[in-house]
Amino acid sequence: MPDFSFDNTYVRDLPGFYTAWQPEPSLNPELLYLNLTLAEQLGLDLTEYDKTALAELFAGKSLPEGAEPIAQVYAGHQFGHFNPQLGDGRALIIGEVIDNQGKRFDIGYKGSGKTPFSRGGDGKAAIGPMLREVLIGEAMHALGVPTTRSLAVTATGEQVFRDRQQPGAVLTRVAASHIRIGTFQFFSAQGEHDEVRRLADYSIARHDPELAAAENPYLEFLGAVTQRQAELVAHWMSLGFIHGVMNTDNVSIAGETIDYGPCAFMEAYDPNAVFSSIDEQGRYAYQNQPRIAQWNLARFAETLLPLLAEDQQEAVDLANQVVQPFSDTYQKCWLEKMCAKLGLELKAESGERDKAMVEEWLELLQAQKVDFTMAWRRLADAAEGQPTGLQELFTEAAAIDAWLSKWQVRCDEEDSTDTKMVSEQLRENRGKAMRAINPWLIPRNHRVEEALAAASNEGDLGPFELLLSALEQPYEENAEWERFAEPATPDFTARYQTFCGT
Repeated sequence: MPDFSFDNTYVRDLPGFYTAWQPEPSLNPELLYLNLTLAEQLGLDLTEYDKTALAELFAGKSLPEGAEPIAQVYAGHQFGHFNPQLGDGRALIIGEVIDNQGKRFDIGYKGSGKTPFSRGGDGKAAIGPMLREVLIGEAMHALGVPTTRSLAVTATGEQVFRDRQQPGAVLTRVAASHIRIGTFQFFSAQGEHDEVRRLADYSIARHDPELAAAENPYLEFLGAVTQRQAELVAHWMSLGFIHGVMNTDNVSIAGETIDYGPCAFMEAYDPNAVFSSIDEQGRYAYQNQPRIAQWNLARFAETLLPLLAEDQQEAVDLANQVVQPFSDTYQKCWLEKMCAKLGLELKAESGERDKAMVEEWLELLQAQKVDFTMAWRRLADAAEGQPTGLQELFTEAAAIDAWLSKWQVRCDEEDSTDTKMVSEQLRENRGKAMRAINPWLIPRNHRVEEALAAASNEGDLGPFELLLSALEQPYEENAEWERFAEPATPDFTARYQTFCGT
């Protein structure tokens, strides 16, 4: 077996925060996907091993030396309702590794069988949802969004039952850590404040070691987690990504996107877009994501109150000083992203004006049901003096023409500060910068479903592999992948639903 050189600090430092457990052996494992680039980054040399050995490794049939598989315990608010015990119902962390940059990562299985926290489930996973996690997670990574990643997917050789019988699979996931807001909630709900302190100390040492010497490290830690969430959700919003299930047990304190279940990318711009089959009330709709992030952070702050100050009211006041300004923090992150997408630099003197310009642009996209991704991409062409492609997306050209005129004035104002370049060079530079942040490709929902159906129903990985190759280069236009850039039909989008895959 490969040498993973595990250094398992969670097991060593936090006894009582997990249950040691073994994966269920797979009947006839088959390797479906292996991310050799990620393996190399993690310092894992897998090139000497054949597919049989790798399949057995990534299905949990044979564990590498030093592995200490554990199921973590946590709680969580699920759609606003608190569940005091959740935990890894079908996942096991097998150990921690240090990558080539000196960063620590968890390596874990998903779909490896029942654990003490399975709550009546079978602990298994199907091929479709696991390959979906590969496609969306790797697309997010290529788009520059902090995310967990997929190292491997292995078919188990057995069937699992959901809405129908499906081939089983195990995903090997890599994360900066699997510590969630819900991890803190589990111990806080039981009044185990010493355990909350131990978890906070461990989390600070792992993710924010510079805070350990602060006057109030737990308050600073709350601030760091809040900042990471503001940046993460702003990034989601700038790309039209809808997580779909922002429960507190799905919020990583490391600031990574985690748990790709009923997620999707929006096509025609709609602030109320919901694709999750279980989100019947639209709690986690696209436009609600910033508000829910703040709500989740308030629940996190509640777990830290006994650590912030001895006096409860003082602790509440301190926590509010961090959590209440979240909307302002998020707005700043969001406006920075959106201005960059417009080809502008956010400046204090033009901030309100630029915000109004962004909002007017989004209102136009919504009113005329324009594809979110294509609109931004073609705006880069307009920046270079070629607005026709953008105008064709709108049914009412007059509205977009009026907005384009105001936007061009704003661009000219910014360019006037640089007298060393001619206007043609400035336009070209702006267009190039905009294409570097406005993707040509996202995981279009209909293409994702096509690829997963071929893999699940026909055992054909070709469409999955081709789509994955395209998504790994989202900013580069390629004639070979042009069909992956095309939106789904309105009819498909209107009836499209995603599922959690559990």
